[in-house]
Amino acid sequence: GWAGEGPGTGGKNRHVCHAAAQLEMGSLWEEFNRLGTEMIVTKAGRRMFPTFQVKLSGLDPLADYVLLMDFIPLDDKRYRYAFHSSSWLAAGRAEPAAPGRVHFHPDSPAKGAQWMRQIVSFDKLKLTNNLLDDNGHIILNSMHRYQPRFHVVFVDPRRDSERFAHQNFKSFSFPETQFMAVTAYQNHRITQLKIASNPFAKGFRDGDPEP
Repeated sequence: GWAGEGPGTGGKNRHVCHAAAQLEMGSLWEEFNRLGTEMIVTKAGRRMFPTFQVKLSGLDPLADYVLLMDFIPLDDKRYRYAFHSSSWLAAGRAEPAAPGRVHFHPDSPAKGAQWMRQIVSFDKLKLTNNLLDDNGHIILNSMHRYQPRFHVVFVDPRRDSERFAHQNFKSFSFPETQFMAVTAYQNHRITQLKIASNPFAKGFRDGDPEP
């Protein structure tokens, strides 16, 4: 559940080189990952479940940091779901990549002490398939696979800070958070697990589906 950049972080600023991130709800992510996680994308934007949450350590308590996320394609393929075999099959080349966007945690910037005090939750982040979205949502292509990435950026007070931009951040990715973007769940076991574990899906559990 802990992730870092591994070797090669030697050139990083001392304010980020010891940063570590632990994925929260790791066992739930693992459960979804075993089935093949699917995340709904809609025109209006849909929140992720499980929510991406991390516990941070190793930050300078007095320094300012910005936290953000982006999503990168896992491969150059488009997929389709084969119901008879309950599996995903490559169905051709990926569509042109959607505009690459980042999602800034709304509390950014904040002191390291504040970020480390509680679990950092990206519960405001929404996924959309609307290429013309003007709400700042993350734009993804449906039926494509993605890896969420999490970045810790030290707010460098130096006047020429852009010269050191490559040293002032540290990135984390957790393989168990990979997912397929879909407009409707394909694997019924994913649907069942989402309903069973998502407190906001209560309406479905009670047999009273909400819109």
